[in-house]
Amino acid sequence: MNSKKLALMFCMFFLIISCKKDNKIISFTFLQLNDVYEIAPIQGGKFGGLARVESIHKTLLKENKNTLLFMAGDFLNPSLIGSLKVNGERIRGKQMIEVMNAMNFDLVAFGNHEFDLPYKDLQKRLNESTFSWIAGNVSHNDSLKRPFHKKVNSQIEYIPETYIKELVDDDGTSIKVGFVSVCIQSNPKDYVVYDHMFKKVKANYEALKDSVDVVFGLTHVKITNDKRIAKLLPEIPLIMGGHDHTNMRVETKNGVITKADANAKTAYIHRIFYDKETKEITVNSELKEINNTIKPDRKVDSIVNKWQSILTTEISKVIPKPNEVIYSSTIPLDGRDAPIRSEQTNLGEVITESMSFVFDNKVDCALVNGGSIRIDDQLVGAITAMDIFRVLPFGGAIVKAKIKGRLLKRVLDYGELASATGAYLQRFNTNKVGDTWYINNQKINLNKTYIAAFSDYLLKGFDIPFLSPENKEVYSVYHPKEDEKAYDIRKAVVSYLKTK
Repeated sequence: MNSKKLALMFCMFFLIISCKKDNKIISFTFLQLNDVYEIAPIQGGKFGGLARVESIHKTLLKENKNTLLFMAGDFLNPSLIGSLKVNGERIRGKQMIEVMNAMNFDLVAFGNHEFDLPYKDLQKRLNESTFSWIAGNVSHNDSLKRPFHKKVNSQIEYIPETYIKELVDDDGTSIKVGFVSVCIQSNPKDYVVYDHMFKKVKANYEALKDSVDVVFGLTHVKITNDKRIAKLLPEIPLIMGGHDHTNMRVETKNGVITKADANAKTAYIHRIFYDKETKEITVNSELKEINNTIKPDRKVDSIVNKWQSILTTEISKVIPKPNEVIYSSTIPLDGRDAPIRSEQTNLGEVITESMSFVFDNKVDCALVNGGSIRIDDQLVGAITAMDIFRVLPFGGAIVKAKIKGRLLKRVLDYGELASATGAYLQRFNTNKVGDTWYINNQKINLNKTYIAAFSDYLLKGFDIPFLSPENKEVYSVYHPKEDEKAYDIRKAVVSYLKTK
């Protein structure tokens, strides 16, 4: 063998050895979503859409096989599709599970809206899911105080408080990444046990940290809570959070907290580099807008279209042309849970003005409980009739009642004190100055008889126990006929916005 061939063989040998040699750095990618209630694009198709997200997901997987897809809570509820029935059973997040299974999500955290579902429906969704869940500080409040679980091939799999994923590098070496999680105790349900979020996340971190190389957060709490967690656990380089609905990137002492926009208007891409020798970690985060320039993934899009067809078929039975643009807003109409249940918002004003409008503005005021407004998002740009149905998925009539001023004051006071709950009242033609309520710019007269428009749900006494037709200070109640716009609050809002 001549010297040139020998030298070439040695070069090839050392090249192979060098390729196999550990290069110290392992890179991996996280794709983060949070607060996604709509599987299809929103705002006239301009933003969002999980089929578009899946295209991004597949591109990232080609870039790096160690790409993980996360949902930081809130996806099973609320949605207009979820409120509909198929074969006599409410959908309640089934559409979301089918789409997310097709996208091969890696890990999801519980959000507070997962617990809007009755337990039996939540259990069905857990059983249907093929991805992993992390429970953090929430567990099932059954007689045995067991964790939540899902059944897989008739076997019970308990949902862990923490999660570990092993990532294998191209050179054959691997690292283990761990995750901790917490969920906000918002509108708590009897079937859920909520442990103290800060004590629990600290305990879970301590129990996990020695079993993994690095720990990340996947949370569904307010940003103020995330900041406290970051301060409590400064070793965590990245907390992927939800609940706040607007994108943010908050630097912490040793890391970052990120949240994407609700309904997949944006997603966060985190490209992470971990030095296996020094244990140093670098997180490069990119906020990616999910818009109509992204070609949807064909497989996921077919599932989305199937459910959208079901939605259109069912809604078309109630209102013609559900996708017709009825209004264009340059200012976001705020229907997010936190404000809609604690302060007067412009979307609440639109709804209550609509309630007056359908009675030819011949009412003194209009009131609706904030809990009836379920979109938990902001509407901006082209608004369709379908959007309004998403805002008020349960519909219901608007009733007109003659009530005594003293009772009206009690109702208004109760609604104000119910701040942060579904009983908080969105109002039209009422305001408070100091301790005094005003109706139509006049001080409320406790002995006067007022004509008020209410959602029929509110007048049934569910949120305000003393507000019902049985109260002797409710003198009369008018229930609209089926051919009147007041018969369905959603149609009332659509009719009103068409005049604007």
